[in-house]
Amino acid sequence: MIGERVRRARAAAGLSMQALGEKVGVSANMVKKYEHDQSMPSSAVLLKLAAALNVRTEFFFRPSVVTLANVEYRKRSTTPAKIIQQIEGDVLDQAERWKTLADLWPNFPIPPFSYNAPLPTIHGWDDIEAFAESVREHWQLGVNPIPNLIDLLETKGILVIVTKVEQGNKFDGLQAHIGNQPVIVVSAHWPGCRQRFTLAHELGHFLMHGKLPVDMDEEQACNRFAGAFLFPESEAIAHLGCPRRSLEPQELYLLKHEYGLSMAGCLYRAKDLGIITEARCKDLYLRYFVGKKWRAGEPGEPYPQEHTWLFQQLVYRAISEEIISESKAAELLQMPLIKLRRSRIMQGEAM
Repeated sequence: MIGERVRRARAAAGLSMQALGEKVGVSANMVKKYEHDQSMPSSAVLLKLAAALNVRTEFFFRPSVVTLANVEYRKRSTTPAKIIQQIEGDVLDQAERWKTLADLWPNFPIPPFSYNAPLPTIHGWDDIEAFAESVREHWQLGVNPIPNLIDLLETKGILVIVTKVEQGNKFDGLQAHIGNQPVIVVSAHWPGCRQRFTLAHELGHFLMHGKLPVDMDEEQACNRFAGAFLFPESEAIAHLGCPRRSLEPQELYLLKHEYGLSMAGCLYRAKDLGIITEARCKDLYLRYFVGKKWRAGEPGEPYPQEHTWLFQQLVYRAISEEIISESKAAELLQMPLIKLRRSRIMQGEAM
């Protein structure tokens, strides 16, 4: 068991066996023996491994083990294998802490993900609008902007993991399953509108997979769903009017900050709904997003990033209900026990 832990943490840290051995003061061959459970590190070496891999020593003895199934990366073709390994290691660690917490709770307050409501049949692109609308209606979202998409998905039983792995803009998201629980992974380094579009896109995969016509590209269908889910048709037409000859960049910027959909996403949304023609959409995209290089970074203030708070909230709730001890909470939150205690009384930097 410790061998698998060492291997996983090393991959997450992006270290070779040689590099880890140098940090710990053992040979690469000895690291290999640790990972294959052919040798057991001493207590002193275990402490050095924990420091080198930026984990607590409890990590090596954590009982819960999770496996990602049905993994689907939205990655660029140039994504190095090393980055993929780091992301997977981070995802497994976070997912494992979630499962540990859930297993300790007699009746975990977050229900498993299920979507049993009837969904409209999709024959063509316009049917995706009705599909997205039905999801909003079932979840009682109305047509207003969704203030926090991560929180919404987590309360529906979808595990959202925000990875801090530096990926140099070479990673476009990931979806997988742990048992029957859907998992969506986004980057902590993206602007909020990109996080939200990826979350909605992956939700589209979960809900529409196997329900699309054979001649419809699923990636494009999920892009259409994401736009419709974040910025409903009725609101887009009410805000922009229909038809329009053109659109002002400032309109797209303001809508971005109201609905959490990028300026480019709002532009394509207008095209999809027939507010502007496809030719005008292409002209505006080339003029601004290519000509002014807005593809690399849209102008003005970025849309605020989203964060996952539910896990932390549930850990503190579990302490309060005496389901877990302070030491277990500190382990799950990956913080020193003294910092956890300070956080409980809202003292100092732990706040």
